[in-house]
Amino acid sequence: MDCRFENEHGAYTVTEEVVLKVAGYAALECYGIVGMAAKRSTDGIVQMLGLDNIGRGVIIHLDKDNTVDVELYIIVEYGISISAVAETLIDTVKYKIEYLTGVHVKTVNVTVEDIRV
Repeated sequence: MDCRFENEHGAYTVTEEVVLKVAGYAALECYGIVGMAAKRSTDGIVQMLGLDNIGRGVIIHLDKDNTVDVELYIIVEYGISISAVAETLIDTVKYKIEYLTGVHVKTVNVTVEDIRV
């Protein structure tokens, strides 16, 4: 599902994949984030994902009013305050998506899947 917008200059569409990648790259820019994580549905094992699969640690839910809810699955560096990392991550991802795509973000939910040394 894509987000469609119109303004005085015309119409434009932002695809779901673009929002996924913007959220993934914004998350990896945050201090304390080691990588994105994804659970395999078959056995629940957490896999660390590199830049190739940046969107797999992100789930977005597009609403009818062209807003999104973002879920991030992350791996955090050991010794870093998880609450501080999560707060920074939420602010950064929300800002980057809204600034770069024009899509309004309602919520950003963060799930810490693992801690790495």
